[in-house]
Amino acid sequence: MKIHLTVDGQTATATLYDNATARDFASLLPLTLTMEDYDTIERVSNLPRKLSTQGAPEGMTPVAGELTHYAPWGNLAIFIKPRSYSRSLLPLGKVDEGLSILSRSGPYTVRIERVTQ
Repeated sequence: MKIHLTVDGQTATATLYDNATARDFASLLPLTLTMEDYDTIERVSNLPRKLSTQGAPEGMTPVAGELTHYAPWGNLAIFIKPRSYSRSLLPLGKVDEGLSILSRSGPYTVRIERVTQ
């Protein structure tokens, strides 16, 4: 599934993975979130609720552009730079175009919507 992430009229495009956590995230869309800086390598925001972890891996090693769910905190994290393996970090999707739009310093507001054909 393709999604748009819009910040101040500029739009990034991402593809959600085919897993239970990403499908649960998609069920929340559309969403308007406030993204904040976390450890200079990711932008994070609380979600309305924790997402499904059914069949999820124990963790992952995110790359730049990866959309993730940190299960213990119930938040969305968009990675601006890669990082080492993190337990309980679950894959949601990957930014296809426009990572620079999401890389700005927070806080900023992002609108996340499904791409309709």
